Amino acid sequence: MIQQHPPTIENTTSADFYKLSALPFLPSSLEPVISKETIEFHYGKHHRGYVDKLNKLIKGTSLAGLPLEEVVRKSDGKLFNNAAQVWNHTFFWNCLSPKSEEPTSGKLFSCIEHCFGSMAEFKLRFIKCGEDLFGSGYVWLVKDHDNLLSLIPGKDADNPLTENLSPILTCDVWEHSYYLDYKNARAQYLKSFWKIVNWDFVESQFVVH
Repeated sequence: MIQQHPPTIENTTSADFYKLSALPFLPSSLEPVISKETIEFHYGKHHRGYVDKLNKLIKGTSLAGLPLEEVVRKSDGKLFNNAAQVWNHTFFWNCLSPKSEEPTSGKLFSCIEHCFGSMAEFKLRFIKCGEDLFGSGYVWLVKDHDNLLSLIPGKDADNPLTENLSPILTCDVWEHSYYLDYKNARAQYLKSFWKIVNWDFVESQFVVH
């Protein structure tokens, strides 16, 4: 299977090096799990804001115009925070779909059962990882060089690419991802998340070497 990365932020010849990727779904299509209002604020304000800040910060640096994944791997400080947040959000959007069909077979399903015991146990551990993450960040399902899966909490803008891990699935647990819909009930947000996982995309990220 050819690995399908999420839509990369396009390099341009204009004043901006990187552009905001289009959402792969309509803002209202994830309701009632995530409201249209949340998507409009999250994508239209937060994600867009990171793209704008990244373009300002990267001007005049040796990283300007490089593919976004390289910027994430090679940058630090404010530049890393904004580059990683652009990448993280783009990946997160691609993990979501109004039509979610959980796998019951295949390489990813088999690996989840091997590494976590069962799909149900995997979900429980994913939810707990998100609940236990103090403050803002992401829950990441990642694959290592031995093709084994694990869950890691990502603080703030942390990105598995910097640890030479392959992101397979993520859930954004920054408060702006769920507060309008769930208030402080992060656990309920994480439980509802499974209704909108884009398993086709997630499976496309699981490439065995």
